[in-house]
Amino acid sequence: MSLTVVFDTNILLSGIGWGGKPYQCLELAREGFIGGVICQEILDEFIEKLEIKLKFSANQITDTIADLMSFLRLVKISNSLKFLADDPADDKVLECALIANADYIITGDRRHLLPLGNYKGIKIYTASDFIKLVNE
Repeated sequence: MSLTVVFDTNILLSGIGWGGKPYQCLELAREGFIGGVICQEILDEFIEKLEIKLKFSANQITDTIADLMSFLRLVKISNSLKFLADDPADDKVLECALIANADYIITGDRRHLLPLGNYKGIKIYTASDFIKLVNE
């Protein structure tokens, strides 16, 4: 049985922009070893970060999104989850994982998401910890 994973925006950005463990996580999804899931809200935030942080052109953004969508499954969320009072923007990640029946959320968010450890049975890991897990 394949694991289903939601990648937080910071993992997508790091994987595309800098490589390393986040890139390795994305490659696991690209190669079909895990099932990657995303929602439009995470995608929108990612597009904004590509423009602002990586200074991607419109063509680079289009190509990057087309590439990601070739191996990530898009799910629709209702934006009704209100769990993280300190950072309501992260609720979309939790809701996406719930809707997708994900096994894991992969994130670099050490302030809000990682301290949870899990949410309703969905484990929350760093990219590095997730790579260690799949290599065991």
